[in-house]
Amino acid sequence: MPSFKPTMSTDHVAPADRAPYWRDWIDRLFCGLQSDLYGDVDFDGHMATEHAGDVVLTRLEGNRHRVLKDDRLVRGSEIGYLKIVAPYRGSAGVEQCGRRAWVSPGEWSLYDTTDVYQVDNPMRVEHLIVMVPKAALVERGLPLHELTARRLGTAGGISRLALQTMRGAWYELPSIAPEAARGVGETIVQLIRLSLLELAGGESAPTQRASLRERIKQLVERRLGDPSLNVEAIALALNCSRRQLYNAFSEEPDGVAGYVLARRLDASRRDLADPAQQHRSITEIALERGFNHPAHFSRAFKARFGITPSDARAARLPDGRAPDAADARGVTSPSRRSPIRCGAGR
Repeated sequence: MPSFKPTMSTDHVAPADRAPYWRDWIDRLFCGLQSDLYGDVDFDGHMATEHAGDVVLTRLEGNRHRVLKDDRLVRGSEIGYLKIVAPYRGSAGVEQCGRRAWVSPGEWSLYDTTDVYQVDNPMRVEHLIVMVPKAALVERGLPLHELTARRLGTAGGISRLALQTMRGAWYELPSIAPEAARGVGETIVQLIRLSLLELAGGESAPTQRASLRERIKQLVERRLGDPSLNVEAIALALNCSRRQLYNAFSEEPDGVAGYVLARRLDASRRDLADPAQQHRSITEIALERGFNHPAHFSRAFKARFGITPSDARAARLPDGRAPDAADARGVTSPSRRSPIRCGAGR
């Protein structure tokens, strides 16, 4: 990745003074932002800014940090901007309007500086930050409050083109005349506007529900063994509401929670039937599939398949023998017992 010449750097500041120096720059450059460095003592950061008319593009590199704007700072704001964070390296968590979107290289997210927000950078990052006057994007029929803290760029299309244009503009602006740079800024605004229009209504409602349902199923498969995976955790991970989850699964007979339970039970049954896993206890298998209570696992298993986990295993043993007494009760012997936590697997 090409290097950049910073207009602000902590390199010439004594280590003890770098944190306040950085906070002051963040405050002045980004209209009254608060900055927190996660309590780290050692910090270094660099920023370089270019202008494309009214559009401001900043390349930022620094150790882990987060920025936030609270109610007091929002009330004191004079100019409204929509701000984009597009990582080159690392990730950023954009939080606004009750949503949180984690974006990585190749993605971007947008937030409104006239409302409360927070951006988390939990590791060293390199970001492109783009500030667009809010008035340039506010138009009838564009629900900005529903479009902030959302991921863009992942599916390609206009949002990917917008990202490529913003990145290319930052590199080329130093050699572009001011009038031409203003035209570049107008192009960026137009591409952002089209990206938001696509996000707001590019798909029909049935298509959106089907897409969300597929994303839910993919997430469940990836996190099947996570006992904390429930409706709330899925909504948080996918940056959507519980209502949207329920709507996406409205045609599924058991709903979201029932689907998670069914997938765990199906996976457990496959494990019990697998000859390579005969040495593992039923409890170990249940724990690995996200269950916290052996009794709950056994009841749910029998309700779904009509037999107990131990009977399911016995039916698959090569010599037809019954499992040992401990496994027949759905638990391990004391010497092999794994710790079980309460509650989260229900």
